[in-house]
Amino acid sequence: MRAVTRGLARKEKLVPARIGIDEKSIGKGHNYESIVCDLDKGTVEYVVDDREQKSLESYYRQFTKEELAQIKGIAMDMWDPYVAATKAYVPDADEKIVFDRYHATTYVTKAVDKVRRGEHKALSARGDFRLKGTKYLWLWNEENMPEWRREEFEGVKNADLKTGRAWAIKESLRAFWTYAYTKCAEKYFKAWYFWATHSRLTPMIEAAKTLKRHLANLLTYIKHRITNATSEGINSKIQMIKMMACGYRNREHYKAAIYFHCGGLDLYPRAATT
Repeated sequence: MRAVTRGLARKEKLVPARIGIDEKSIGKGHNYESIVCDLDKGTVEYVVDDREQKSLESYYRQFTKEELAQIKGIAMDMWDPYVAATKAYVPDADEKIVFDRYHATTYVTKAVDKVRRGEHKALSARGDFRLKGTKYLWLWNEENMPEWRREEFEGVKNADLKTGRAWAIKESLRAFWTYAYTKCAEKYFKAWYFWATHSRLTPMIEAAKTLKRHLANLLTYIKHRITNATSEGINSKIQMIKMMACGYRNREHYKAAIYFHCGGLDLYPRAATT
């Protein structure tokens, strides 16, 4: 605690050019800490209780409007309180908020799994077990497919199954993130959206509509090219810290541990000068 207090006192208060905002659970239930990261340095800049709008606003209130205007991009998931706090404080926030591409893709991936579960249940009732044990075949990206399961996957993929159609829709979305121009990406999304919403697969339709509602801040990825991958990496490190400590009952101790290991702070006492 003394080292963290010393490190935070020495740290210069600067607004990172690119920041990532994410949450991390402190224990069982809905107890969270909101974490602000510097995406360029890979350090935790701020930790605050809960994941409400006021939680993130307490970070922004440290800086002037001119300082906040220097932020170039803000990666986050589609959590409304974070969006509201950012729009309330950061100038031109609509152009700077970037919804994390991996979080967005998760909506579609989960929809594929819902299609698979529903179809597997229907097929099993007729004695057809083709989809048994294939869950991860549909969730993996094609290039990540283990060689020893490729033949099995080709067999079920080429069958006339709803899950195969859902998987094809999921895979085709990946091209959206490769575009260099916003107008081209928007045109591609419209074509993908038409396909997804006319697939007669309810989970895919719902996922597509969710992405459509947030399209403006998915398109900002084309300009800023940032994700929350750094924040997720830091979250993995924090999870390891929590496991090594067998959990934290005290929030202040938990936050101090995050700053100590992930804050990039100058922690050590300086030698006395004579």
